[in-house]
Amino acid sequence: MGSIVLLSSGLDSAVALKIALDAYGVDLALTFDYGQRAAEKEIESARKICERYGVKHVVISVPWLEDVTCTALVNRGETVPTPTEAELDEIKGKALETAHAVWVPNRNGAFINIAGSFADALNVDKIVCGFNAEEGATFPDNTPEFVEAINKSLYYSTGNHAKVVAPVIDLDKVAIIKKGKSIDAPLDLSWSCYFSQEKPCGRCESCMRRARAFKRAGFADPSLVVP
Repeated sequence: MGSIVLLSSGLDSAVALKIALDAYGVDLALTFDYGQRAAEKEIESARKICERYGVKHVVISVPWLEDVTCTALVNRGETVPTPTEAELDEIKGKALETAHAVWVPNRNGAFINIAGSFADALNVDKIVCGFNAEEGATFPDNTPEFVEAINKSLYYSTGNHAKVVAPVIDLDKVAIIKKGKSIDAPLDLSWSCYFSQEKPCGRCESCMRRARAFKRAGFADPSLVVP
């Protein structure tokens, strides 16, 4: 059977989608709008990725998630963290602090369970997520332990025993970029910035991690190349 991909349009989910497409096909890509600052660009980028590969794309609005969270990704009254490159690796310090500022309560759990409904209805047995080792260091819902736990739940909550597959869960951003380049993943269409604007801000944590990763991987960021 094929797969359903949770596609935020970031590096990780874009590469995960291409891996899934090459390995077993993608029946559907889901992008979620929960009022996040980057929603417009994430949806636009995800749509372009899906159009490139002929993948069906569905945008799901979950406004209640915006209502129950004070995260800086949603709450315009909060300041989005702008750490230095050195602070990105302070797992017990600044990195943990910035992770807390952009934490969305049970986001991945909610999204996976919604995807589980689609998987069960469409008889698709794989839910593909872009969880990765770099974010797993500060976000517990990006870890192998989380995948193992939620798969136990999905076994009972879906009639076809759908399960989460996280093909880049053991990779950091540098390795994800290298993997993406090797399989011609849509890195040029991916969007990592926490904001929706014409160009990435270059200062938020997500932009910082992306820029550092491309530099260390030895590649220019194709999304910044002017045609």
